[in-house]
Amino acid sequence: MAGLLRRAAAMAAGIGFVSVIAAPAYAADSEINTADTAWMIVATALVLMMTIPGLALFYSGMVRKKNVLATMAQSLAAVTIISILWVAFGYSLCFVGDGPWIGTLDRWFLAGMTLDSVNPAAKTIPEALFMLYQMTFAIITVALVAGSVADRMRFSAYLLFSVAWFIFVYIPLAHWVWGGGFLNSMGVLDFAGGLVVHLSAGTAGLVAAKVMGRRHGYGTENLSPFDLSLAVMGTGLLWVGWFGFNGGSAGAANSRAVLAIIATHLAACSGALTWGAIEWSTRRKPSVLGMISGAVAGLGTITPASGFVAPWHGIVIGIVAGAVCYWACTWLKHRFNYDDSLDVFGVHGIGGLTGTLLAGVFATSAIGGTAGLLEGHPRQLLIQLYGVAVTFVWAGGVSFILLKLVGLFVPLRVSREHELEGLDISQHGEALQ
Repeated sequence: MAGLLRRAAAMAAGIGFVSVIAAPAYAADSEINTADTAWMIVATALVLMMTIPGLALFYSGMVRKKNVLATMAQSLAAVTIISILWVAFGYSLCFVGDGPWIGTLDRWFLAGMTLDSVNPAAKTIPEALFMLYQMTFAIITVALVAGSVADRMRFSAYLLFSVAWFIFVYIPLAHWVWGGGFLNSMGVLDFAGGLVVHLSAGTAGLVAAKVMGRRHGYGTENLSPFDLSLAVMGTGLLWVGWFGFNGGSAGAANSRAVLAIIATHLAACSGALTWGAIEWSTRRKPSVLGMISGAVAGLGTITPASGFVAPWHGIVIGIVAGAVCYWACTWLKHRFNYDDSLDVFGVHGIGGLTGTLLAGVFATSAIGGTAGLLEGHPRQLLIQLYGVAVTFVWAGGVSFILLKLVGLFVPLRVSREHELEGLDISQHGEALQ
């Protein structure tokens, strides 16, 4: 009995200590809803699944056999490193405070966060859950960049660049668009990451591909994928995970989340069909690689608009995505002669740009509270264009500087011998048998 009393006293003291150091900031005027909380827990798991195993399988299925493990390692590394940095300071700088340029460090290592605290951006779920959900977005954004430099980037350089890019590109953009920054104040629409995730990652990938140069044998040797079945499985995981990506961005278990999910699914369908149809008409055969690329293009393009448009708009946006991204991955890529290994810029960059602009066209006030061009508000399209320009310039310029700085400490690219041998062996000492 005495031991039980001592344990109870210790627990009470611990609870009292937590209540002292963790002031219930944001707790006022909040009412945590269990249904919203349950849905957002599921959505968080879905978005994390998009990186591991979704993106890891999608990317590794499109590289050569000698680079499969190295490609997977990049996605895994993004999960581990960005998760810790997000808790340490990323969440606080993005979503705590309403400064025009950057947030505060009031939530440094989640200081002050309680069981009942909420963030003003999501008042019906625990702040800890909102923090975790947004963490998964930061993770996959950093992981996406690696696709542009697959087959040739040194693992140590990738780690350094990822940390720096997260700090100096992702954090500011996330605050500007979602955390109360100047783009948010202007009224830029980005429901789930057309600017913050896709255009930023695609632009960084384009810059990295140009800085590092083309793969050995690009344009002269067969660089065909090792196992497209892995990429197809990765596409399926990304597709389902995107329901949490876009549907979860509603922040609640409500009709808007459902409409966003429907628009997302329809955009993926029409994107895949459009890309396949173009290949069928030009090459006489619709490739599996083309169809999954079209699906991902549709998913990325609908992302910024998904919570602002009607479901049938998803079909239209998916058709546009399939056609525009196909053009970017073929004509544009060959015209400017850059080796974006897995077409991160062509699919995600161009898709994010296109979807952000189309959000300004199709935005429906009855769904998202903002009218677009078709509802008589042409200014919204100009606002969207401004958001695209800011994101492109910031992500591109800072990425270039960071790559040059990282290159001063470690070589960005593996040696020719190691590239020919394969990154699995040269960077990790392992290989598929």
